Amino acid sequence: MSTSERALRGRAAIVGVAESSLGEVGPGISSLDLIGQATVRALADAGLSKHDIDGLFTHSAFFSQPVLTTAEYLGIRPRFADGTATGGSSFVGHLWHAAAAIEAGLCEVALIAYGSTQRSNGGGLVASGAALTRSWETPYGPRMPASAYALAAARHMHEFGTTREQLAEVAVAARQWAKLNPQAFVQDDLTVDDVLSSRMVSSPLTVRDCCLVTDGGGAVIVTSAERARDLPKPPAYILGAGEATWHMNISQMPDLTTTAAQDSGRRAFDIAGVGPQDIDLVELYDAFTINPILFLEDLGFCAKGEGGAFVSDGAIAPGGSLPVNTNGGGLSYCHPGMYGILLVIEAVRQLRGEAGARQVDRHSLALAHGNGGTLSSQVTAILGDESTL
Repeated sequence: MSTSERALRGRAAIVGVAESSLGEVGPGISSLDLIGQATVRALADAGLSKHDIDGLFTHSAFFSQPVLTTAEYLGIRPRFADGTATGGSSFVGHLWHAAAAIEAGLCEVALIAYGSTQRSNGGGLVASGAALTRSWETPYGPRMPASAYALAAARHMHEFGTTREQLAEVAVAARQWAKLNPQAFVQDDLTVDDVLSSRMVSSPLTVRDCCLVTDGGGAVIVTSAERARDLPKPPAYILGAGEATWHMNISQMPDLTTTAAQDSGRRAFDIAGVGPQDIDLVELYDAFTINPILFLEDLGFCAKGEGGAFVSDGAIAPGGSLPVNTNGGGLSYCHPGMYGILLVIEAVRQLRGEAGARQVDRHSLALAHGNGGTLSSQVTAILGDESTL
């Protein structure tokens, strides 16, 4: 870890966050419209106007050259732009890139934004990316991406004795959080038996082990810590982050039970100067129930192979020992194709104490972890309130 990267600790802060309309927005509304909605709301949250934005960070599977298209739609003229595309982890990565750009003087107010109408467009996100996903596995006809994550789940069960019931506990915990979130797409009761008895998608994962397919978007405003202190809402300081990529195709993953989150988490904790034991709440990219189990292990919250036991008995549900995915996650709240920006939004709301019925008691230090591809890209960010500087 370079000295200069450590110097970024706490130098930038998130000052505005907002979601767009979520769930199923219907015809006539585009993914750009959702970016516009979220941006207007995030700027209001920050007490800034669009004329303050001079840095743009975005990615999309819906339109080409996302930075250019988004800037034109919003009517902004950024002097710095970043279209890093690592799937659902992109937007957590954009946080760190924005912090570095602000510190280097390349921009002062950064907008990170995403929108998707994949539900209203009948699987548009999947269709738009299909031509790009031919892989070593293609001749075997996997049902991607579910089959890739099913391989990881099956291997974890074989190697460590993880059970179907433990996987189901992840979905049940997410639903319990979602029942506290008025914005969550599904809020009805869900039991372990419900998960186990639902339709099989790719063994061992049933449809309740898989994330939602929804519309949705979000926007995050980042600026320097110095400027953040003059804005109306308490800043969420970016204390550290790490990025890591080990493979693209699931057949090239070195070990189906170990992700590059081991590297991204270690880098993020090192820069932030904290460890897993210090974290108050965790927002993990839960595209499938195996994800939080793998990430809790690889980020150091429990030992390798113990993730199934760690999530059992309501440990990550409301009232449990570690609050995980407090908005209901991609499994019950919203999953608009790429979910990463919504992890950041929830972490900031929790740090500010704005999460309503789902607000956790201790909320000074949060971890947001993004995942992209088929467990391919891992990005970890650690955020904190004023007391953590």
